[in-house]
Amino acid sequence: MAAARYHGVELDRDDLRFPAGETPPPAALVEWARTNGLWASGTKFRWRHLLAVQTAGPVVLLFVDGSAALMVRADPARNVVWLKDPLAGPEALGIPVDELRLAQVWNGEVLLLRPERGTLLDNEPFGLMWVARLVWLEKPILRDIFVGSLVLSLLSILPAMLVMIVIDKVITYQSYSTLAMISAIVIIVTIYEMYLGHIRRQLMLIVGTRLDAKLGLHVFKRLLALPIDFFERTQTGAVMYQVGQITKLRDFLTGKLMTTLIDLIMVLVLLPILFWLSPMLTWIVLGGSVAIALTIFAFLKPMRRVFGNYQAAEIQKNTVLVESVQGIRTVKSLALEPQQRELWDRRSADAASWRQSVGNMSNWSQTLVSPWESLINRGALLFGAYIALLSPTGASVGSLLAFMMLSGRVAAPLVSMAKLIEDAEEMRTATGLAGQVLNIRPETETPGAGLRPRFAGAISFNAVNFTYPGAKNPALEKVSFDVPPGTMLGLVGRSGSGKSTITRLLQGINREYEGTIKIDGSDLREINLAHLRRSFGVVLQENFLFRGSIKDNIIAGRPGLTLTDAVRAARLAGAEEFIERLPTGYETWIEEGSPNLSGGQRQRLAIARALIHDPRLLILDEATSALDPESEALVNANIQRIAHGRTMMIVSHRLSSLVDCQNILVLDKGHMIDIAPHEVLLERCTIYRQLWLQQHRHLESHTSRGPKSALTAGA
Repeated sequence: MAAARYHGVELDRDDLRFPAGETPPPAALVEWARTNGLWASGTKFRWRHLLAVQTAGPVVLLFVDGSAALMVRADPARNVVWLKDPLAGPEALGIPVDELRLAQVWNGEVLLLRPERGTLLDNEPFGLMWVARLVWLEKPILRDIFVGSLVLSLLSILPAMLVMIVIDKVITYQSYSTLAMISAIVIIVTIYEMYLGHIRRQLMLIVGTRLDAKLGLHVFKRLLALPIDFFERTQTGAVMYQVGQITKLRDFLTGKLMTTLIDLIMVLVLLPILFWLSPMLTWIVLGGSVAIALTIFAFLKPMRRVFGNYQAAEIQKNTVLVESVQGIRTVKSLALEPQQRELWDRRSADAASWRQSVGNMSNWSQTLVSPWESLINRGALLFGAYIALLSPTGASVGSLLAFMMLSGRVAAPLVSMAKLIEDAEEMRTATGLAGQVLNIRPETETPGAGLRPRFAGAISFNAVNFTYPGAKNPALEKVSFDVPPGTMLGLVGRSGSGKSTITRLLQGINREYEGTIKIDGSDLREINLAHLRRSFGVVLQENFLFRGSIKDNIIAGRPGLTLTDAVRAARLAGAEEFIERLPTGYETWIEEGSPNLSGGQRQRLAIARALIHDPRLLILDEATSALDPESEALVNANIQRIAHGRTMMIVSHRLSSLVDCQNILVLDKGHMIDIAPHEVLLERCTIYRQLWLQQHRHLESHTSRGPKSALTAGA
């Protein structure tokens, strides 16, 4: 942690995927550092390696007893290294240690840390310049590709030169010795060209794979960093389609762009040769290429408009598909298949119409370009023949054929480069669509910053106001209350009163509020966001279970925990009884959407997942509303055990489940009406009393009918 802090990264012990109290292996430490945006490597060093280390920042030395030290510098002249205790402050000085003393405690394992190169781009807006910088990070390999392409371009001149020599020298003068020499050269060059071409393709594959991996990692990291309210107000299908444009960008970078740039190297090599063979014919080739470029440039602006409309239509079409798949149960239960098919047909027709427009535009572009491509080759041939006829000395057949062969190698890349402009415009649109998602401001600009206190559970709201983006009325207005640590607080009120908003603010989901929210005296805005959420256990009305085993779902986010921990949490949540009845118990596989579990079973697993890390603060937001009476009774029976030693906030419309809370907060239209125990609220809070009577009216009427029946019977 001290070494990472030197590089400006604050590591959290909860991120270390290894059981607390045990000595983590170097591999776990490396993964811990990499998860937090550092480049890390665990390796074995000898003493001479330590003396030769020249790195920015300390090196972590792992000792045989499980402890560690920081090597802050090496002094080869004195044959010592300077070590520092990781627990010492930044102002503490290191002590010199020689090889003999270090060998008594050090096993040779070191951990090297530095900022990840890719993180230098993490805070820059996503766009074409971002992509260009990402590609530039691969400049060592790109340099090798350039050198290889240059050599291959020089070798590509050989066939044309051979044709010229064979026709003008070998055949004309019947030179067998020259033919033998040329044959040997061809064999040698072919083998070398094959080998060099293989190496270049391998390097291109490496660059493409690395760019693909870095793009994928960056996109997923940015998606996870986006605020929840972005996903709540944005259609899932639109997000998936826009982010999916990264695939097109990847294919463009590793395909057409790289191939065209490599071919451009060939152009730079061959143009001087063409001018040497025939300046006049070379100008014809260049003139035709310029005409092609101008033709494509003329289509760029209308192509940009049409392609933008096509992308928008595809987004709407993809949204219908995703919503239909996600809501397939609702579609089936309400027999909405005809309506969804009709909607899909309309969106598909709209997308197809714009796709046709894009195709028409591209077709016209290709139609106008094709004649120029033909004129480059055929015009050069005809004009070359005309020059040969006019020339008093004539032109050799070999040189004319050589020019035709080389001009084709030049014209094709120039035409491809002109067409690349059209593809680049498409990529510009795709990059813009992806940037609309990836450039959304993340939840926090500095994920590693902020306080990381150990919570006891005291919560304080002071004059908190909050309004959802786009809403006219505030969701909370001047809300103030205090919750002592280790107590249960119930939240009640009509729908839209602000109950769930309070829990969202506590989790840092919505942070644009006025007033002050404190946990154990620490301002919520100053607490590290990841640490804050790990300190909470949260159970919602609708909970998502991941594809995997029941055990994996319970210990999700805490891979270092064992089956024993999962069993403990399941027992506390009342889930143990149904898990043990399953044929494979905790190894039962949960499919996507968890169709093999009932709603009550899913809810109890969610409660167990929230309890697995023994949080000091627990939020149950309508957590028992989906449970059947038996399951709810099991959870309520354990509620006191669950609440022991932690602050619990329970949001529920069922007031009977809040009776045991030390205090109940009553909300109405964003205002705090009252806060008191159940009995006190029944006496003095009109809203609470009305809600209670509405839910227990049948009990009141049953009580009133009971005595009357008895009197009647007695009469």
